Amino acid sequence: MLRKTLGRDLTDVETACFENLWSEHCSYRSTKPLLRTLPTEGSEVLLGPGDDAAIVRFSDTCALAIGMESHNHPSYVDPYDGAATGVGGIVRDVLSMGARPIALMDPLYFGPLDSEKNRYLVEHIVAGIGGYGNCIGVPVVRGELVFDPSYAGNPLVNVVCVGIVDPDRYITARVKRPGSHLVLIGSSTGRDGLGGASFASRDLSEDAEAADRPSVQVGDPYTEKLLIDAILAMAKTGKVLSCRDLGAAGLAGASSEMASSFGAVIHADRVHLRETGMGPREIMLAESQERMLVEVAPEDVTLMGAIAEKYDLRWSDIGEVIDEPRYIVKFHGKTVADLPIDLLVGGAPLCAWEKRPYSAEKPFSRPTAPIKDLALAVLAHPDIAGKDWVYEQYDRDVQLRSVSLRHDAAVLRLEDKALVLSCGCNPRHIFLKPFEGTANAVVENASNLACLGADPLCIVDCLNFASPEHPETNWHLEQCVLGLGDAARKMAVPIVGGNVSLYNESDEFGTRIKPTPSLGMVGRGEVRAWATPAAGDLLALIGTTLPDYGGSVLDALTGCNGPAPAMADPAVVAVVRGLVREGRVTAATDLSRGGLLAALAKVAPCADVALAGDPLEELFSETYGRFLVAVSDESALAGVEHRVLGRVGGDALTLRLRDEAVVIAPEELDTALTSTTRTMRY
Repeated sequence: MLRKTLGRDLTDVETACFENLWSEHCSYRSTKPLLRTLPTEGSEVLLGPGDDAAIVRFSDTCALAIGMESHNHPSYVDPYDGAATGVGGIVRDVLSMGARPIALMDPLYFGPLDSEKNRYLVEHIVAGIGGYGNCIGVPVVRGELVFDPSYAGNPLVNVVCVGIVDPDRYITARVKRPGSHLVLIGSSTGRDGLGGASFASRDLSEDAEAADRPSVQVGDPYTEKLLIDAILAMAKTGKVLSCRDLGAAGLAGASSEMASSFGAVIHADRVHLRETGMGPREIMLAESQERMLVEVAPEDVTLMGAIAEKYDLRWSDIGEVIDEPRYIVKFHGKTVADLPIDLLVGGAPLCAWEKRPYSAEKPFSRPTAPIKDLALAVLAHPDIAGKDWVYEQYDRDVQLRSVSLRHDAAVLRLEDKALVLSCGCNPRHIFLKPFEGTANAVVENASNLACLGADPLCIVDCLNFASPEHPETNWHLEQCVLGLGDAARKMAVPIVGGNVSLYNESDEFGTRIKPTPSLGMVGRGEVRAWATPAAGDLLALIGTTLPDYGGSVLDALTGCNGPAPAMADPAVVAVVRGLVREGRVTAATDLSRGGLLAALAKVAPCADVALAGDPLEELFSETYGRFLVAVSDESALAGVEHRVLGRVGGDALTLRLRDEAVVIAPEELDTALTSTTRTMRY
């Protein structure tokens, strides 16, 4: 097709450019029409999808730059470097907008911890994220850990970065004027990461760790820290016309997408290198880390070079913007690529895969184990158990903005308000009900913000799926995107950016991931920390409980099956947000994984609670749109439909069920909730 379109054979550089820029990872060939259905506009959205990061107004004097990316395949092949460079890449996406990165979130999805290989992946991926984030001084303030057999052989490493920028001075990624120069700043280019974009667009083979290691980039956080300071200094001059991170498809990807508004000539032989004998294809497609491309007027090239040198960074004047829609690459004076830039950047043919609906829900089969045994098993499940082993590896207080990082959402002080952050989704629910499960991910993240009194400002997403060549996977994908859009519209929260990661499956383990549309949500509210209720406070449940066992932690442990939750009514989220803002509750948490039992263990590990209904339904159902709140007096809930469950206090968690009383002592709770930390530490 390309030979016919161009009327000639392609050079090896041109072939490599198309292979990478037309890959699923770069071109969204399978998803572009679906993504256009999402609501992307809002009163605070200054710049929506399509750039390196979105820009959302936080106040009259401060805007947020926010983006979300995945680094899934590299993190299986080389877990430390794969995860570390995932952090580095999304930080540079935010940096390219002229924004200072201030916070990270990391939703992570792994196979079960009873496998030595999975424990190895968890250990080194977490270390990679912590090592990189700590060195560059950007705190990881929020995250998610999910464990499921479908991620064996293909863990998911998703990272959200939030930065701050003057709303009138952010930078965009498209070149502004012919005649300006393109200056490459940062690390020297080597052969690492060659073919990374095409590697991300296929499933992992049995020999992936050896065969695909050259496709994994190696990061240097110390250079990244210098690059952050240098780019911010350049942005402060007001002379940077546009800026882009070098990520997927390396220099070819960044420069062609950046120059797509006009055209460009790139001189590959001017690129500063760290290896000898590199040809133009390697120079253009390598994905060496810690590199940025800026557009400046010819007279400002020297100034940018001086700033780069001040921060001990190398730089090269590698190209010019031209007033002709062509992408031209030269190497020692010889033209090695000359392509219509619109064809390269936007000409990838769309893929229309077959879709096949299915129903995976099965009838409920009641577990026979004693309630206390089930309760302790649920609390010990790694999705529920404490994440201290992870958090202790992250410097979560660097930059001194962190106010509260416990439980439902992270709270950072920004100017005189709170920046509130939440992330994640529930893949087991989404597998059973893709539309409703993804919609509930929006509701749950908004619920987390509501527990701190914050309004959602925007959503970013990372849509992780198996191969769209499977009709069931393609149906998952469609239903998830439609459910995401439906809930976002109902809650009036714009979706301002994100990433699609397909082909997440493993030949080695014979697995396909469950559909995982992981979300990052950012909100704004008054500064408040998550509060612990006082002894004597009443505990009340807001929202209706249904026998929603399918995809629950109880189901994961016992195989009990049952229906997955329907889409929650988002109206209850606004009710609880109002209670928190008005100071009518002393504590609030939403009910999600682990149901009421997990919420009690979090909010009131010592309490006396009476539950008159079916004990399994009362304790373990995972119906969304429910909140556990603590109040000093029931009159605080006047006008709000609720059910009083009991009181905070005592020396144990006492559950008075319809046929028995179950007492869970503090040491039993502690043993269950520290299970993941003990597994990983010892």
